[in-house]
Amino acid sequence: MIVTKHSLIVAVAAAVCAISTVASAQSQAHSFEKGNIKITHPWSRETPTGAGVAGGFLKVTNTGKEADRLVGGSFVASKRIEIHEMSMDGGMMKMRELPKGLEIKPGETMELKPGSYHVMFMELQKPFKAGELVKGTLVFEKAGTIEVEYKIEPLGAKSSTDKAMDHTKMKH
Repeated sequence: MIVTKHSLIVAVAAAVCAISTVASAQSQAHSFEKGNIKITHPWSRETPTGAGVAGGFLKVTNTGKEADRLVGGSFVASKRIEIHEMSMDGGMMKMRELPKGLEIKPGETMELKPGSYHVMFMELQKPFKAGELVKGTLVFEKAGTIEVEYKIEPLGAKSSTDKAMDHTKMKH
């Protein structure tokens, strides 16, 4: 077999294309389902050393005919998680825990995002680095426990319409 410079370039290009296709499919396949609940693109931000908390963001869709409720979960890099809401009150941004969780109505898609509803990872055990996938669970009243992986985005990452909220300086 004779290997020319041209055939080597073609082979390398084909391999890179195949790897890119697999990586693209994996990033698009970043969803998790159980029962009538579908979780899409769970993510968090890279955290500086010493950060005690971080926010978790995702989209959750209820394809069923009955409401379900996100009531908790776990995160391997924190001691506990809480479901939170951020809202404006008299010109001040306020954050509060939702002790009864967050209702997802039938046919509804809710986006947990910076500056709104989100999951709080409390008492972080280690900093997150961009590019990591960190395992956790989300617990729903009806669908039960769903295993997920949060993709860690760069520090300061935000959704296209909301400003990022830096949870690393907040005390809880």
